[in-house]
Amino acid sequence: MNKKILLIDPPWIISSDSNLWKKISSCYPSLGLSYIAAVLENEGHEVKYIDCTAQKLDLKGLIEVIKRYKREGYYPDYVGITATTALIHNAYIVADRFKKEFKDTKIVLGGTHPTILPKEAIKHADYVVIGEGEFTFRELAGGEDLKSIKGLVYRNKGKVIMNDLREQISDLNTLPIPAYHLLPMDKYRPPLGSYENLPAMIIVSSRNCNGRCTYCFHLGKRITFRSAENIIKEVKYLVDNYSIKEIQFYDDNFLLYKKNVLEFCKLLKKNKIKISWTCFSRIDAITRDGNVDMEYLKRLKASGLHLILFGVETADENVMRVINKRLNINDVKPTIDACRKVGISTRCSYMLGNQSDTIETCRKTIDFAITVDSDTAQFNIATPYPGTQFYDWAKRNNYLLKTKSWENFNVSDQVLKLPTISNREIKKLYIEAHKRYYIRLKIMVRRIMKIKTFTQLFQEIKGGFIVLFFGEQD
Repeated sequence: MNKKILLIDPPWIISSDSNLWKKISSCYPSLGLSYIAAVLENEGHEVKYIDCTAQKLDLKGLIEVIKRYKREGYYPDYVGITATTALIHNAYIVADRFKKEFKDTKIVLGGTHPTILPKEAIKHADYVVIGEGEFTFRELAGGEDLKSIKGLVYRNKGKVIMNDLREQISDLNTLPIPAYHLLPMDKYRPPLGSYENLPAMIIVSSRNCNGRCTYCFHLGKRITFRSAENIIKEVKYLVDNYSIKEIQFYDDNFLLYKKNVLEFCKLLKKNKIKISWTCFSRIDAITRDGNVDMEYLKRLKASGLHLILFGVETADENVMRVINKRLNINDVKPTIDACRKVGISTRCSYMLGNQSDTIETCRKTIDFAITVDSDTAQFNIATPYPGTQFYDWAKRNNYLLKTKSWENFNVSDQVLKLPTISNREIKKLYIEAHKRYYIRLKIMVRRIMKIKTFTQLFQEIKGGFIVLFFGEQD
């Protein structure tokens, strides 16, 4: 029997005015939820989708939508809500309110935070989906015996039942294209300063990462990939149906599987698809022990790649060892220089306030960032997310601030107190890092020289004012 299913991406609300990403953040869909929607539709279920952030719905606005559904006689069989740690508080409010209005509707929570803390999440839901949710939700909606559904958590006579974990999806090509037709596609936007052309959309071509850093949660033990042909199919769909002009790959390390990436580049040309694109990557996908793969970079540039985002995190080798980053720091600058030589812009991300960080190591990182001189730099306050070794270490040593809630886990608010550096110093360095990096004649001239369109001009003006006055209200 086909079901009515409502999927909700809860509102992303940042209460802190000192959060830089509140000012320049992107708005993109939850691809995980979009994949689930497509799988459910393929099974014949009637699916609705609410993206609160894109549709500018705060909690009050979403509750009004819930009430309107009730007045109109729409009673979903299942409501699926996804949430990261920063969003989980809002997700719980939505789940509780929906259950109040629709007592017979089954509430399903999924996403990173419920996967890590299912016993917390099940207090607000009928079911919790752990890990990849496409097939678990499909089996749940299909009415299969609860005991047989892997990756499912539920209650039976007051007792929390945790079924066996579901194996990773080995072939991502078996998944349908995300249900873009259910999404408010005209509402999405990339981060300020990260794009060349609009409209833009994100794609994920792989799952998991080859790194084992202590600050990251690892859903699975191996990386799974989509074929270049499968990726092109989705790109072509987005171009043909939504006139998308830029793709931003949100894989942890898109450039890792070189053969597949180069095949993707070849197929772009063969299919005469003219788009710009960006991606995340590790330094060692380009450079190993000083050997830069210039030919790889040239072919990437020729296919439309204009920006690579690299995670560097720290310049101190002891901190790098503690967080298990496994990066040759001497490979960073040659990589950035090589990218600049072939015409690819770069952004490096850094963290302040990590395990073992001191005032000296943080300043070393800021100085290093300026020396490396990527086109843009992203400085975050290290955040110990649940499910990571970083979180376990902070909790074990009683470093977590009890005054903070899950919404403060957003790479800008401080949620722990380190024994090696005060929070006051970290915040001071956080503001200093952005100002020292961006208020430099060299970088301002370089960015002005790259302006080719009114869109880019607007980005630069807005970004400049944000950095100039960042921290003034504190």
